[in-house]
Amino acid sequence: MSTNVQLNSSTAKCTNTMSGSQMLVEALKQEKVEVIFGYPGGAVLPIYDSLYDSGLFHVLTRHEQGGIHAAEGYARVSGRPGVVIATSGPGATNLVTGLADAMIDSLPLVVFTGQVASSVIGSDAFQEADILGITTPITKHNYQVREVNDLPRIVKEAFHIATTGRPGPVLIDIPKDIATIEGDFSYDMEVNLPGYQPTNEPNYLQIRKLVEAVSRAKKPVILAGAGVLHANGHEELRQYAEQQQIPIANTLLGLGGFPSDHPLFLGMAGMHGTYTANMAIYDCDLLISVGARFDDRVTGNLQHFAKKAIIAHIDIDPAEIGKNVPTQIPIVGDAKLVLQQLLKQDGKQGDNKEWNEQLASNKKEFPLVYKESDSELKPQNILELIHKWTNGEAIVTTDVGQHQMWAAQYYNFNNPNRWVTSGGLGTMGFGLPSAIGAQLADRNSTVIAVIGDGGFQMTLQELSVIHELNLPIKVVILNNGALGMVRQWQELFYEERYSHSKFVSQPDFVKLSEAYGMTGVRIVKEDGWEEKLKAAILSDEPVLLDIHVCKDENVYPMVATGKGLHEMVGVKL
Repeated sequence: MSTNVQLNSSTAKCTNTMSGSQMLVEALKQEKVEVIFGYPGGAVLPIYDSLYDSGLFHVLTRHEQGGIHAAEGYARVSGRPGVVIATSGPGATNLVTGLADAMIDSLPLVVFTGQVASSVIGSDAFQEADILGITTPITKHNYQVREVNDLPRIVKEAFHIATTGRPGPVLIDIPKDIATIEGDFSYDMEVNLPGYQPTNEPNYLQIRKLVEAVSRAKKPVILAGAGVLHANGHEELRQYAEQQQIPIANTLLGLGGFPSDHPLFLGMAGMHGTYTANMAIYDCDLLISVGARFDDRVTGNLQHFAKKAIIAHIDIDPAEIGKNVPTQIPIVGDAKLVLQQLLKQDGKQGDNKEWNEQLASNKKEFPLVYKESDSELKPQNILELIHKWTNGEAIVTTDVGQHQMWAAQYYNFNNPNRWVTSGGLGTMGFGLPSAIGAQLADRNSTVIAVIGDGGFQMTLQELSVIHELNLPIKVVILNNGALGMVRQWQELFYEERYSHSKFVSQPDFVKLSEAYGMTGVRIVKEDGWEEKLKAAILSDEPVLLDIHVCKDENVYPMVATGKGLHEMVGVKL
């Protein structure tokens, strides 16, 4: 069969006969994919050959893990699915961390892996791995293409599954021979998945139950998570909070879903949340969770979690409701649509004026605090200054650990989709590559990658991509010479037995950045350090900042493992 395909135009004209790899390229165009993150190898060479003159924008990351974290950053900021290609065997298995990360944080990805030829699957062929078996628990769905004519349908279903309901990663495994065999291409089919019908519209009776509960409540609180952002429901959340005068706490991943400068905002809840947010949840008589899954880092000891409250849980994933916390008012549905329905009800506001006054007083009496130093740079102060100089409008990405918590506490987000972090999985190495995806999703925004000196060394090779694409990302390393959060826990809970948490030897990060073609700046406590830092942050060029901060600084407040939210330490100096 002959193939007549013009793939160098965004409006490709083609007959129905194509190879599998050409089908994939055309399907990606039909899905209006803006960027692909990938790394070639033997099993995906036919796909990469079709990409050669396709006109699609492909980013060659320096490691597959960097590629999938970049796709996560892109998805988090743009709301569109991140697209990844990797080869079979080790290429595919290098994606596992990113798939697990995206799954637990509900990020839409469509991931293509190469596979050995169909005829040798199961024979332990060179670079063969059972990627379906490996990834079944950490993907929303996965496929292996067995017939070339099924490929367009599978791609269309994958994009649909990844982006509807609770978003998540979908993997498509493509044997090498399927990429070369010709078949009939069509992409105008309807997606028909009888077993997958997410509930978007809420049940009216449950809406009425919540309206009535709000009218009776004297101490209501809303706990807003990332589901609000995935549903693009931040504006409805603000309107509903103002309509009913209900204060709001955010989860770590929900930051930016409600303006931090709003009078009703209580701060972040959970292990390193604010006193006001945590005590509000502990004392409330009605807790309304919107798009949050009651993660253990948010709830603390469940025996003490909101025990005085009626629990209302709004979530698009019915499996989350009642999973961790008993729920009296379950509402399954899209957060934006649920909030719209609640606004239309215009329910009677509860008698909660005294409650709101008490919480406002708590915010004044128990703010986030840290002890200043004349001899050392404090990481909290660094984040406050960066917030000031960027007007709080930058996109901030992080790894996991102390720097992540300080960024969440001290870079106050007033707008949605500005905060890109690894929440549920807590992935070191996430911050740098996710900044690449975030910058490609929003070319006009300032992107700040706030990372630790430990996590930076896990994916630092992606500096090469930043330089190659001339992305004006500011890589801010809060360098304390340790795995900071590990060191903090060893100090507090392991009698200061610092077992392998402090680095004996570190590279010169400034020289390293220069080796990658980037400007490197070292910041220490000396005359003029603040001006030096400001100039770097406001630069139009990619810059790496090696900021030497206090080595023994801890993140406070803190709710220790096994403690309730009311048992915080470090609330006041």
